[in-house]
Amino acid sequence: MAASWHIRNWLSHHVRRVAATRAIHAQSVLPGTTSAALEIIRTQPSQYIVASLVGRKFILTPRDLLTVPHIKDVDVGDVLVLKDIHEVGSRDYTLRGEPLIPPGRVKVEATVVEHTKGAMEVVFKKKRRKGYQKTIKNKHPYTRLRIGPIQFANSS
Repeated sequence: MAASWHIRNWLSHHVRRVAATRAIHAQSVLPGTTSAALEIIRTQPSQYIVASLVGRKFILTPRDLLTVPHIKDVDVGDVLVLKDIHEVGSRDYTLRGEPLIPPGRVKVEATVVEHTKGAMEVVFKKKRRKGYQKTIKNKHPYTRLRIGPIQFANSS
């Protein structure tokens, strides 16, 4: 009997707290244009982007170290511009593209840090009763990138 009273009391307190939080968020001012939204995100202490690179989407922040499958025709120290940016955001605000954010609005560069290989992968093949055994060893090549700062276009 006492346990059910505690559960009801906790639930009613929790529901009141969630309702109050939703009311606060509903009162926040939403920006009317993309430029205004980018300006709000720029003023936030930390930002992130969702970008496509080598056929995959990655959530990236400045100074991240990203390991991707080997990118041909780039050397250590080369700077790559990330073109396919799907989303820009901060802790409080998010701006999503449809499907991409226009290229002139946000600019992010990545510097090639190194070309490396992954862990050794061993594949063992065998056919029973035939004396056939084969071991294949392989290391996949990777490229490591350092993400630069997120630069927003001037709102003029």
